Amino acid sequence: MASRFPWAALARIGQAHWFFGNVYEAAVDMPRLLVDARPNRSPGLLGPGSPLRYYAPAAPVTLASTVMALRDSVRSGGDRCAVTTSAVGTLVATALTAYLVKTVNLRLLRDDDVLSDEERHRLTTTWHRANLARLLVLAVTVAATRQATRARGAHQGSSSV
Repeated sequence: MASRFPWAALARIGQAHWFFGNVYEAAVDMPRLLVDARPNRSPGLLGPGSPLRYYAPAAPVTLASTVMALRDSVRSGGDRCAVTTSAVGTLVATALTAYLVKTVNLRLLRDDDVLSDEERHRLTTTWHRANLARLLVLAVTVAATRQATRARGAHQGSSSV
């Protein structure tokens, strides 16, 4: 039996935060902003400009609510293919995030040594490429989560126009 808590709505909000937060970071070129701010900020994971400040509170809620929403979907006979796609997408997006944190963000936020132009370029290029992959995975994940958590029977019996 599915729980009465609106896990699916919470998961969708969390996934939207994750997706659009990363779109925003790409649009403003977050890695370049962090590189440019290095001379004026002290090293630290929670300092000004750190993405950790706005993702750390939301990430556990997003991941937990997604798991619970998918669990409820499976228990109520939801679309197992969509559940699997959403679960795998969530894992892949999380892995890409961990990769970026380890290879780019920690270097830009924790270290205070001077970066060469080549290193700056490598870090920003790495971030943008992996972030694009993460955005594509998140788009598929959001669609799959929506399909997986759709009310059972809501799409059955309706005619397509």
